[in-house]
Amino acid sequence: MVSLNLAHIVIQMVNFILLILILNVLLYKPILGIIERRNAKLSGSQEEIKGLNQRVLDRMADYEEKIKQAKTAAMEQKNELLKQGSDEAKNIIDAVRSDLPQFLSQYQNRMDEEIDQARRILGDHSRKISLEIAEKVLGRSL
Repeated sequence: MVSLNLAHIVIQMVNFILLILILNVLLYKPILGIIERRNAKLSGSQEEIKGLNQRVLDRMADYEEKIKQAKTAAMEQKNELLKQGSDEAKNIIDAVRSDLPQFLSQYQNRMDEEIDQARRILGDHSRKISLEIAEKVLGRSL
């Protein structure tokens, strides 16, 4: 049986303290050193990640600003082209409007000539037809 006496307790306490000192030197300090180095790497990596994120955000802001400027320039160019097209259309319409009265008067004169010509032709034909009808109705030549 195990007897509890003071010598055994003191030896056990000395063994325990020696074991704690040896484990501290051989196990705990190296593990704590590794954990500290890992934490230092992680914090360095986190700082690098923050810096990269900030660079990405800055570049995105620059990119969006360039896109906005390009859109503005494109809209200005579009508006300028629309204005030029509108001015050209207005000039063409004004030119046609100025030529329109002359064209209408020429058209009206031509129509009047054709109507007069048709009346003469129809007048001659109507006389011939009326003579033929009268001859047939009367049964003799006129």
